[in-house]
Amino acid sequence: MAVGLLRVWLKLYGTETLKEKRSILEGLLIRTRREFNVSAAELDLVDEPGAALLGFAHLSNDGRFSDQVLMELLKRLEGDRAFYVEDWELEVL
Repeated sequence: MAVGLLRVWLKLYGTETLKEKRSILEGLLIRTRREFNVSAAELDLVDEPGAALLGFAHLSNDGRFSDQVLMELLKRLEGDRAFYVEDWELEVL
């Protein structure tokens, strides 16, 4: 069994309040859970309106498959115009 973990640091465009931030992140987390069958959560920077640290986990029998799913998810995030992916970390255990 393999577990893929992806941490993504985001800069959010045009968000000045936590309410605006949570509105963007809530929809994003719901979409990624549904489309990529991953667990997803905001991990840190919860009190900063312009930044977020998100975590995604994927469980599989094959580590290469988890890696592939999480890289596709990252590509989707990088194509979003509501925020900028500052940095990311991916590991498969």
